[in-house]
Parts: sequence; structure tokens; C-alpha cells
Amino acid sequence: MKTTVSIIGLGLIGGSLGLALKRNPNVHIIGFDRSYATADEAFRRGIIDTVAPSAKSACEQADFVVFATPVNTTVMLFEEAIDWDFKEHAIVTDTGSTKKPIMDAAIKLQEKGITFIGGHPMAGSHKSGVSAAMEHLFENAYYILTPSANTTEEQISLLKTLFETTKAKLIVLQAEEHDRMTAIISHFPHIIASSLVGRLAAQEEGQPFVKKLAAGGFRDLTRIASADPVMWRDITIQNREELLSQVDGWLNEMTNIREMLVDNNPDRIFDFFAQAKIYRDQLPSTSEGAVQGALYMTFDLHIDVPDHPGIISEITKILADANISLTNIRIVETRTDVYGILVISFQSAAERKRARQVLTRKTDYSMHVL
Repeated sequence: MKTTVSIIGLGLIGGSLGLALKRNPNVHIIGFDRSYATADEAFRRGIIDTVAPSAKSACEQADFVVFATPVNTTVMLFEEAIDWDFKEHAIVTDTGSTKKPIMDAAIKLQEKGITFIGGHPMAGSHKSGVSAAMEHLFENAYYILTPSANTTEEQISLLKTLFETTKAKLIVLQAEEHDRMTAIISHFPHIIASSLVGRLAAQEEGQPFVKKLAAGGFRDLTRIASADPVMWRDITIQNREELLSQVDGWLNEMTNIREMLVDNNPDRIFDFFAQAKIYRDQLPSTSEGAVQGALYMTFDLHIDVPDHPGIISEITKILADANISLTNIRIVETRTDVYGILVISFQSAAERKRARQVLTRKTDYSMHVL
């Protein structure tokens, strides 16, 4: 007998989850999206087996329900779902990046006897929408589950078993713990990156050439500031309390740094950078086999190529002949703190590793994985 899974919201995450779950031939997937064109594309691509006419219909047929919608949308759907007739032993989960608002909204569902376990797959892509869905999106990524106090170990185990085909690293945390950690290593860094871009923009008028210099390390440092502003507006509002705590700590740190600059003590300045380097170097690298964290991880290969006509076509032809797909390619205009003037991005660590092996055989260019 097949297990029926309903996915509400068929964007990048919902679509990729559908593809990953279909690795199990005993799973039947029902999909719903408020855009019929999106749902139709998901059906044509084989991401889902059945298109549901409504979220209500999809939920009432399923053994497992995944709300792969933005947090605000999920909260609103939960309010409607109070009157829906879920299967007796159905397990409901979500994919939202902040958990406390979701867990609070799910209380009324749980009071009706519906099992809810929060979820957050920490994976992403530079693309969005069902057309960007990838079967391997969650592989080697952390997938956080946030059960409530009355969730049983058996219920958690059932959801873990369903998600085994995603090949993600399934971790159980409390919702508050999840939101605090994602504030530290994901949400707050987005605010800092955006503020750094703001500082650059404010000073460009007086120093127009500074924008060209920012094409190197500064561009990589602030990459996440290019993310969807609507999504990050919502995340900032939803995780406001944790972010306020991080900002307060940051302001204290900036006060200490200012005092360090005023003091101008070489030993103190050296210790500041040395301690940061030691801790930074101990963080898990993005080398082959690394587990994805809360920030979308790019699989970049830096290639130190000579600056002459045809060099990019040479590299891309080698990759094309080896049937290796790339997701982005760019030339770094300044080499300050950057290894390699050509940066190529791949869909996975495995593709990057294969590209490096092929290019090593075909060229004598120096290559780096940061």
C-alpha cells in the first residue's frame, strides 16, 4: 500500500522535496499550488502524481502533509485548516525558516488531535520556482525538525523515515533553539551584509571608483544581500526578538573595536585578527562532502587563468565536453584577498570535484576551493 504525501506550495523547496520523495516507489504525491500553471508544470515534470483542486482536498487525502509555503502563508493556512478533516494519524510538517510563529499557529491544529512537527531544510539555490526544482537539493544539507512537547518518538521516527530519501542530515531541535541559531548564522548575517552594501552606496558619490574595487572580496562577502527582499523582510519580522539580541551584541562588539582603534595597540589589534582567524579556520569547509549549513552554500571553483581572449570559452568547452553543468560564471575584477580571477559555480560539491579533476587533466591552471 502506498503512502500518500501532499505538498502545499510547489516552488523550489516543495518541488525539490517532491522529486526527492519520489525516489521511494511506494510514495504517491499530491500537489497543490495557488498557481495552476505551477501545479501543471510539477505534474508534467513528474514531481507530483496528482494535482489537487485545493489545499483542503490535498490535506484531507494525505498520510503526510508538507506546507512548503512562506511562513506567513503557512500561518494563514493553518487557521483555515482547523476546519479540515485530516486523516486520523496524519502527520503535518512545514519548511519555514523561522519556527516559533509556525509552532504557535499549529497549537490549534494539535488541540484537534493533528500531529504537527515543524521542519526546516537548510538548502537553497540561486534560482527559484518549480522549474528550478532539483532531486538532490537536500543532499548533505541539515534538515531541522522541531517537534512540540507532546510529539512522540514514534511520530518523529515516521517523519524521519519518510525524509530518508532526501539524503539530508535530519536533526531534532526545539523551535526556540532553532530560531536563535539561525538568527546567529543566517538572519543576522543578511542584515550585516545589507548594511555593508548600504555603506558602500552611501560613499560611492564621493568616490565613484570604489564600486569597481568592490567587485572582488567585497562582492563575495555581501553575496547574500542579493536575496529576495520580500522574503527577508518577513524573516526579519518573524525572528525580531532574536535579531534584536544579536544587534545588541554586535553594538557592544563595535564599541570594543572602536576602543581598540583609539588605543592603537599593535598587540591588541593583532590578537583581534588572530583570534578571528583561528576560529574561522576551524569552521567546516565547503570542500567535497561538507554538510550545508543555514546559509545557501555555493559550490565555487576559483581558477587562476591568464587574461587573454578565448580563455572563458576554453574552460567552458572543457566542461561541456565532460557533460558538466555550471550554474554561474564570473570574472573577478580585483585580486585583493581572492584566489583566482575566474569563479565558476556548480550545483553540487560532486560536480565541482569532477570539474576540478577534468580541468586539472586538460590545463595547468591553479585552482582553489575556499
